[in-house]
Amino acid sequence: MAFDTFTVLVGVYPDLQSAETDYDLVKELHSKEELMDAYDAAVIHRRADGKVKITRKHETPTRVGGVLGGGAGLATGLVVALFPFAAVGSGLLAATSAGGAILGAVAGHAAAGMSRNDLKELGESLDEGEAGLIVVGVTDMEARIEDAMRRSEKLQKKQLKADAKTLERDAKEASDE
Repeated sequence: MAFDTFTVLVGVYPDLQSAETDYDLVKELHSKEELMDAYDAAVIHRRADGKVKITRKHETPTRVGGVLGGGAGLATGLVVALFPFAAVGSGLLAATSAGGAILGAVAGHAAAGMSRNDLKELGESLDEGEAGLIVVGVTDMEARIEDAMRRSEKLQKKQLKADAKTLERDAKEASDE
C-alpha cells in the first residue's frame, strides 16, 4: 500500500469567531497564496448543550479529501472519529444512509491513520475549548499552517497516514451498499 503522510494540526479556541478567523487564514494559503495544493479543514463549535457542530469545512478533491464528491475529507472524518454524533449545518452528518456509510469509511481511515493515544489526546484537547480547528495538510506546509492558527490557545500536531486508493475504494463500496 502507498501511504501518504499528512500533518494534523488541532487548535483549541476560546470562541468560534477566533477559530473561524484562523480557518480563513489557512484557506488563504490555498486560495490566495497558492501555497497548498491539498488540505482538509473543519471548524467545530461546542454548543451550550454540549453537542459538537461542524460550522465550516473544506475538502480538497485533488487528494484524499472530497471522496466521491461526498464532501467528506480527512478533517471531517477525524471530527467524526473523535465526536461520533457531530452535526454539520442544521442536520446530522450521516443524513442519508449512503452519506453515512461514506463518512464512516472516511472516519475509519482517519482513525486508523493515527495511534489511539494521539486520538485520545486530540479529543481531550478539543474538549477544553468552546471551538476548535482541525487541519489536515501536507507535511511540508506544517509551519505555514501553524502560523495561520495563531489565535489558538493550544495547538497540537500529529501525523496521519492514509492510503488514498484504499480510502476511495472503501468509500465507493460504502456508497454502493
